Amino acid sequence: MGFENEQVILDVNNLSITFPTEARDIHAVRDISFKIRKGETLAIVGESGSGKSVTSMAIMQLLPPKAAVYQAGSSIKFEGNEMINANEKFLMTQRGNRIAMIFQEPMTSLNPYLTIGRQMTEVLEVHKGLRGSEATKRSAELLELVGIKDALRRMKTYPHEFSGGQLQRIMIAMALSNEPDLLIADEPTTALDVTIQAEVLELLKDLQKKMKMAILFITHDLGVAKHFSDNVCVMRQGQIVEAGNIDDVFSNPQHEYTIKLLNSVPKGMKEHIETANDDSIISGENIWVKYPVKTNIFGNVVQTFDAVRGISLDIKPGQTIGIVGESGSGKSTLGRAIVQLLDSEGEIKFNGKAINGLSDEQMRPLRKDMQIVFQDPYGSLSPRLTVGEIVAEGLYVHKPEMTKAQRFERVKEVLNEVELDPALTINRYPHEFSGGQRQRIAIARAIILEPKFILLDEPTSALDRSVQVTVVELLRKLQKKHTLSYMFISHDLAVVKAMSDYVLVMKDGVVVEQGTAHEIFDNPQTDYCKRLINAAFDLKEIA
Repeated sequence: MGFENEQVILDVNNLSITFPTEARDIHAVRDISFKIRKGETLAIVGESGSGKSVTSMAIMQLLPPKAAVYQAGSSIKFEGNEMINANEKFLMTQRGNRIAMIFQEPMTSLNPYLTIGRQMTEVLEVHKGLRGSEATKRSAELLELVGIKDALRRMKTYPHEFSGGQLQRIMIAMALSNEPDLLIADEPTTALDVTIQAEVLELLKDLQKKMKMAILFITHDLGVAKHFSDNVCVMRQGQIVEAGNIDDVFSNPQHEYTIKLLNSVPKGMKEHIETANDDSIISGENIWVKYPVKTNIFGNVVQTFDAVRGISLDIKPGQTIGIVGESGSGKSTLGRAIVQLLDSEGEIKFNGKAINGLSDEQMRPLRKDMQIVFQDPYGSLSPRLTVGEIVAEGLYVHKPEMTKAQRFERVKEVLNEVELDPALTINRYPHEFSGGQRQRIAIARAIILEPKFILLDEPTSALDRSVQVTVVELLRKLQKKHTLSYMFISHDLAVVKAMSDYVLVMKDGVVVEQGTAHEIFDNPQTDYCKRLINAAFDLKEIA
């Protein structure tokens, strides 16, 4: 790729990291070595728990010093300077300025109390000395660059007012604001739409060329890694099992684990489930969701933003309806209106009963049959409860007659279903798990009550490809066994294609196209739908 003569900017040598615990030492990273040259992109690919993110945090020296132990002989050199155990004053000149990082979960990386604009300008003030209108102008330019429209106005808003994909774009803008020499991108496109994903990767490539910036690209998405990287390291259980030029590894993988990862892509379409019951489990007629934008001096709303505009749908027992569209299209807003987490206009019925406007007390008996898996597992799991307590929480509310022993057995059963070892999981806390493992915990919590309907809001966006396949199969089996109905919201069209009977394509709060999964994916009618499908399957193609 022409990087052989370029200066080595990052040299990781014999890196081994251990986390001592009361039970045993956890060897998170085991004797790994790799180099990154100026202008080069190295991808580290592997499943959750493989040690990818621990490696990236070690480079930035962000691992808690009392919790992480670097074994003798471990070395991380950035431009010849040793990072391990370097003094804090030196590290502060490197972090955010020379080395920048994009984290996997933007909601936990952004301050909920500060506007996006304040957080953007703060980076420029600290590292570039920009102030006032100059910092504001540069921040707006960066936000526009990563696809945030009306940037000056949006800078006055807070993180919770953005979708997951928009938040990740903001994080990318912040990381690039200082034009770093090395960018560590830890799952940077996980929450992005396929079209924005392609645009952001192209943007990073362009900026990389201009600045000769090196990129360490951490991902579980092999399709993205192939399109974006020069070289690749495949990690498993803390070790690098295969490394080399990206094209060589993908065209001629040597290790059985690499071959397994290459084959772990959701394929095909869902087997149609015939049901004798023609009644809808969920029906919605002319659903509108309006957010107040402006009020007058009396507090009356004089201007609204219509996030969902006049949508109607029906979901029958055993059916999956897929909702696709880019960030900000209204997918999640529609889903939350359906389960009465947001006020809406129009009519929504569950099992034939109108549920619009029901109080929390009136909705409580219905919650057992209407469960949700959220997009951000870190934000949806209580950090103060163990996994066992989180998964069992619904049983206390809806099945109080169960004994402690019965609850324990049911929790173990469900954890096994989502491929988490109860013995290693049940008494630990969410922060001790990777993003993919946390989402599996959230899925276990949703299915433990055997509901009739589950709102799946981007449930696989944080999962490894091989785990996605497992979860898709698990959701299919549960659906077939219990005649479950799903509303499956996602920007990952390969998973939607594998899961859905019927698909709604949304843009700017309205449905622009709808039909069976075969109709949508085999014969899309609108330019927007064609663009989504082309971007998705071009990017995911790894053969």
